[in-house]
Amino acid sequence: MDWLYPPHCGGCGELGSRWCADCVQHTRAIDPPICPVCGNPDPTGNLCTRCKENHPKDAALRSWAVFGGEIRNAIHQLKYRRDIGLGEALARPMINCLLKLNWTLDIITSVPLGLARFAERGYNQATLLARPVALYMRIPFSPHVLARVRETRSQVGLSLPDRQENMMGAFQANRKSVQGKSILVVDDVATSGATFNAVANALLDAGAACVYGFTLARAVYSATGDADIT
Repeated sequence: MDWLYPPHCGGCGELGSRWCADCVQHTRAIDPPICPVCGNPDPTGNLCTRCKENHPKDAALRSWAVFGGEIRNAIHQLKYRRDIGLGEALARPMINCLLKLNWTLDIITSVPLGLARFAERGYNQATLLARPVALYMRIPFSPHVLARVRETRSQVGLSLPDRQENMMGAFQANRKSVQGKSILVVDDVATSGATFNAVANALLDAGAACVYGFTLARAVYSATGDADIT
């Protein structure tokens, strides 16, 4: 189908590929030094201010790129404009990063959408990223180990405390499926980390041995945690 109807790049709109070489080059990858828990860039490589105050035990979050520019455009294209084929293209750099991390994983899953949002959108953009990752890494993809048990407001525009309150108790994990397992949870964007913290807490409470999160992109914040710097 792409040969008959060539796709447009999700980042810049150029005809011929879903995610072009120029957009890859202009995307700012997140490299060490970073906070060892949330993965936010940190010149010291130590726990950032936010993680010192609040982070789940036995959990870590990483992201491929800084949320902005072409990668922001691509995520919006995937998320809001039904460009579902973009998921596979954007999963490729995620796979390359995950292979370097050498995490031991038993299950890969995605952050579930609420019923209302899924009905409106028709698909979960996090699942479109997670499935290719699981297939390449030959690790079972299990979309039903997590459920969103409470509808939440959009996180856009909310303060950090409001984001944390909004996500508190929003997820429930299947104890039988996750007990003693190492779980990777995939999402499109990390902003404050509130969603991942809520997901990790649900999985750990259900008996998971450890929880890793990986997102395509993240909004980075200053060393003091006061403001986003993207």
